[in-house]
Amino acid sequence: MPTTERPARIGFLLAQLGSAAASRFAARTRELGITPAQAGVLRILGRRPGISQRDLADTLGAVPSRVVALIDALQAAGYVTRTRSTSDRRNHELALTDAGRTALSDLRAIAEAHEKDVTKALSPEQRSQLTELLGVLADDFGLDPVVHPGYADASAH
Repeated sequence: MPTTERPARIGFLLAQLGSAAASRFAARTRELGITPAQAGVLRILGRRPGISQRDLADTLGAVPSRVVALIDALQAAGYVTRTRSTSDRRNHELALTDAGRTALSDLRAIAEAHEKDVTKALSPEQRSQLTELLGVLADDFGLDPVVHPGYADASAH
């Protein structure tokens, strides 16, 4: 009797794994009292202190009002400062506070634990192969390795 091979369903499996990984990461960031989107903003501010809100919105591919809401919440939590730009009064420059730098350090530890958890079933060689292959696919899709495409979605939390 001939056997019919099922399609690989790679896209579906990637979507399932992405959803599961995102849910686990959200649970971890919730322990710090922040959302994954806020975690991403802290990460960017850690790499680009003084970035303007406008440039942050461009980097995230998000509408400015979405960025204002993210920054408002991070500022209320004491993680971010917002100051008028001395070179362009229409812009606000963003920077992490000491508490924001501490939260970013905590997020790094969470991200490392998350990475280990997500890939625990793989050998070091398999993990390396997967990283390389996913990088190839991400490049083909034109994805920025620093910015999650969900930031552009105003409903992302």
